[in-house]
Amino acid sequence: MVPLLAFAAWSGTGKTTLLKLLIPLLNKKGLRPGLIKHTHHDVDVDSPGKDSYELRKAGAAQTIVANQNRWALMTETPEQKELDLHWLASRMDPASLDLILVEGFKHEAIPKILLFRAGLGRGLDELAIDSNVIAIASDTAIPEAGLPVLNINSPEEIADFVAEWLKK
Repeated sequence: MVPLLAFAAWSGTGKTTLLKLLIPLLNKKGLRPGLIKHTHHDVDVDSPGKDSYELRKAGAAQTIVANQNRWALMTETPEQKELDLHWLASRMDPASLDLILVEGFKHEAIPKILLFRAGLGRGLDELAIDSNVIAIASDTAIPEAGLPVLNINSPEEIADFVAEWLKK
């Protein structure tokens, strides 16, 4: 099983922005990250009017769109109430990954880095620190955290931490 590492925070904290900077840094370290992103919005990677869209809308339960550069599997899940993170991760090719970064899924029992920004109007006491939290990335000092506190504005520091964490 490929290790999972979640980045969890309130909306507007900068999860996606951080991951966009972190992924190339991990690549430079020779690591091959995958990504699973949770969204509360309806997702459609296909476009109306395209053949694959029309065939999927005609009732195909699964559709693969593929070309020489990439492929995407779309699975219709209207009857599924909850997403299963481990099942989603099992759909990824473990031979091509060193870790799977997870954006969201903050209530899953997997290792996670919490993100905190003081200017968002939320208190440190509202952070959901549990036994799965391995670090906090913040723009302010958190001396009482009892965990490593990383600079949220230093993706290089976070990449170093993730690389060291993977070695353990």
